[in-house]
Amino acid sequence: MRLQDKKIYPWIVVGLLWVVALLNYMDRQMLSTMQGNIAESIPALRNAEAFGALMAIFLWVYGFCSPFSGAVADRVSRKWLIVGSLGVWSAVTYLMGYCDSLQVLMWLRGIMGVSEALYIPSALSLIADFFTGKGRSLAIGLHMTGLYCGQALGGFGAMVAGNWSWQATFHWFGIIGVVYAFVLIFLLHEKSGYGSKARTERKVSVPVKKETVIQSFAVVFSSIAFWVILFFFATISVPGWATKNWLPTLFHDNLGLDMNWAGPMATLTIAVSSFIGVMIGGPISDRWVKKNVRGRIYTSAIGMAMMIPALVFVGLAHNALLSVLAGFFFGVGYGMFDANNMPILCQFVSSRQRAMAYGFMNSLGVIMGAVTTQLLGGLADSIGLGSCFAFMGAIVVVALVLQLVVLRPKSDDKDDEEAAAAHIADAEAETAQA
Repeated sequence: MRLQDKKIYPWIVVGLLWVVALLNYMDRQMLSTMQGNIAESIPALRNAEAFGALMAIFLWVYGFCSPFSGAVADRVSRKWLIVGSLGVWSAVTYLMGYCDSLQVLMWLRGIMGVSEALYIPSALSLIADFFTGKGRSLAIGLHMTGLYCGQALGGFGAMVAGNWSWQATFHWFGIIGVVYAFVLIFLLHEKSGYGSKARTERKVSVPVKKETVIQSFAVVFSSIAFWVILFFFATISVPGWATKNWLPTLFHDNLGLDMNWAGPMATLTIAVSSFIGVMIGGPISDRWVKKNVRGRIYTSAIGMAMMIPALVFVGLAHNALLSVLAGFFFGVGYGMFDANNMPILCQFVSSRQRAMAYGFMNSLGVIMGAVTTQLLGGLADSIGLGSCFAFMGAIVVVALVLQLVVLRPKSDDKDDEEAAAAHIADAEAETAQA
């Protein structure tokens, strides 16, 4: 029996892609911690504005390319997109070790933004297709923990660079990614029947129409539900990126901690608690949806509700224990939310357009991250970071209410809904002929 035909293979896919997700975030994140090391060789990076532009170009390119990368993933082999994406950004990581100018680094970060944008829509779409029934939220949530771990490990870039060199750090992690891309060539496989013209798995006689990219865009954006999903995903991206980029500074300001302590405290608190949130929210969602089709939405809503008081306390608390508990509470809620984004999308968007739809979500989320990061930098001195974090709780309230009021799925998978409609159409056609 082939590996891809075994019952355990969907979970093998999650494991294989977990490593890719880790490398995805680690390779992009470690640059932020190695500014001082790299600036010794490239003096231009001592300028905060220049370094900010270097970090921002990745986000803007990544955000712009995500919708188009998702559209590509809906039409070609996701396996080869994932392999190619990993190979390219790992090669870019390797080449960054040879940089001797800011201009070359900017070009390489831009290329990395394009290649990494291809990964997330393809990976989540692939996992969602492998888990058409039970386990979808847990599987996607587990994959997302790879991103959390990559973010946390990327924070140790300066430590690694201090023991070796920043050039060697880029070289070795680039080599690891390229080697792993070759491993995926042999172990990662596309979902059986993906891209076929007929819905053979659901035994529906109606063929799947080939859609142009414009038609796919029109189908997705004609849905009110998708606009709501897009809104609450973008809204939660605001505190999500704020905690990634500004929580260490907030802990430093509110608690009077040295950044050597504030950084790890903030990063590890969010990473560990988000992992716990995924492990809680994934199974709850997978069980709840069997009894109530809105179970995934309710699970996500619980996570969002947890974030509201957490943001207020993490912003206004000046006690270390209370701050860490609030950060932990936020992370658990965020993990529950994060594990259910793609599963909720699957309830409203067909598998033919999911990668493209998630690409738009990812794009808007990253753009909101770039805007939020820059905006908080300007507001930190005028009204304070703590007040900004507390205000984000009010924004989450709006998204939570809108999600609960508008999102009313008819099934756990839009494909099942379309298949049922096609069966009815077949039956009516047969009746008419008779």
